[in-house]
Amino acid sequence: MKKFNEYKRLREENSIEDVLKLIIRENRLEEGIDNIDARNAWINLLGPGIANYTLDVVLKREVLYVALSSPILREELSYGKQKIIRMINDDLGKEVIKDLVLR
Repeated sequence: MKKFNEYKRLREENSIEDVLKLIIRENRLEEGIDNIDARNAWINLLGPGIANYTLDVVLKREVLYVALSSPILREELSYGKQKIIRMINDDLGKEVIKDLVLR
């Protein structure tokens, strides 16, 4: 398989994956995709119990803001913030989140 060169003209032999990566990068869509991926990772990794108390999940400038409806759950999750950050970054396959703010 040939290595994709983004500076050469796009041709039929380029894979869809390479073309999509180029489109995403050229249109600066990574941040929006990371936001969606981080939201999905939060729900999938922490399970339906915590998802029921989650009001909103937003990623802004490498900080994941999570609004929770239960102050008790917010307190419990605050003890494992670093572990949650590590789990989500591992799930995403890259370091997207550097801090977690529970509201």
